[in-house]
Amino acid sequence: MALKMRLARHGAKKRPYYRIVIADARAPRDGRYIDRVGSYNPLLAKDDENRVIIDAEKAKAWLAKGARPTERVARFLGGVGLWEWKAGNNPIKGKPGAKALELIKEREEKEIARKEAEAEAKEAAKEAKKAAEAAAKEAAEAPAEEAPAAEAPAEDAPAAEEKPADA
Repeated sequence: MALKMRLARHGAKKRPYYRIVIADARAPRDGRYIDRVGSYNPLLAKDDENRVIIDAEKAKAWLAKGARPTERVARFLGGVGLWEWKAGNNPIKGKPGAKALELIKEREEKEIARKEAEAEAKEAAKEAKKAAEAAAKEAAEAPAEEAPAAEAPAEDAPAAEEKPADA
């Protein structure tokens, strides 16, 4: 008979509570079991000491008798130090493929080009602002010097208008 150390679900709807049990591999998940080794409450915080409770003596005895833990229970036993649990995920599988790497590279290049264009636009705006300020200063200084000269032709203009009117 193949023994499994696995989780048996209990608790209400959307309020799970699991028992860590030793059962025949052919038995249903929530069916008959041989012995209860601990409990697991996923609703508690991850750092809560009551989230996973394992009777180390019983677990060690059942492991010696040949019970094999499921991946989740192996993770719990690894936390207690009774089982050497290795990460079950394949780290290479999560890496992006060749096409995704090309898209990422294109996005980075576009981002760099956009930042360079923004920097150039800011520089051009600063230069335009400086040029506008310089032109404003020149315009402010120039009318002060030319103001008397501008009044003199204005006095001559009405005299020029009077001559054609007399003729």
